[in-house]
Amino acid sequence: MSDDSDRARMVGINHVALAVGDADEARAFYASIFDFEVRGETDSAVFLDMGDQFLALSEDEGAGESTDAHRHFGLVVDDADLVERRLADVDAEVLDTRGLDFLDPWGNRVQVVAYEDVQFSKAEHVLDGMDLDDLGKSDAAFDELAEKGMAPE
Repeated sequence: MSDDSDRARMVGINHVALAVGDADEARAFYASIFDFEVRGETDSAVFLDMGDQFLALSEDEGAGESTDAHRHFGLVVDDADLVERRLADVDAEVLDTRGLDFLDPWGNRVQVVAYEDVQFSKAEHVLDGMDLDDLGKSDAAFDELAEKGMAPE
């Protein structure tokens, strides 16, 4: 950690924005896989609520034109096995990776990770508000947090 006080520290991610060809189609695609509330919408975008964060799906004529094998974002879920089953049900393009990665219809790569397996932690009051107060962390995740001095008491 830097002690340089002339730069702001990154604290987290408020939202991720993805370009899609059609916001309504994107909402339907993501709803076929995930359970979420819609935080808001415009004529050309829909915002999927994730408690204190959100996923913005915005229409763009060029959606899908500039994809690559590396650009992606990691989406933390409460049940990765359930996502894997839903992906098979909707015939989504699941990538051959060590984890669970898929492409949405516009080529956006989503890497699905289980909450229990990652350092990322939501505050207890946010988990309660999302009705996810029974989520836990694996020993490996706790070990990674402890190495940084961030393990819960």
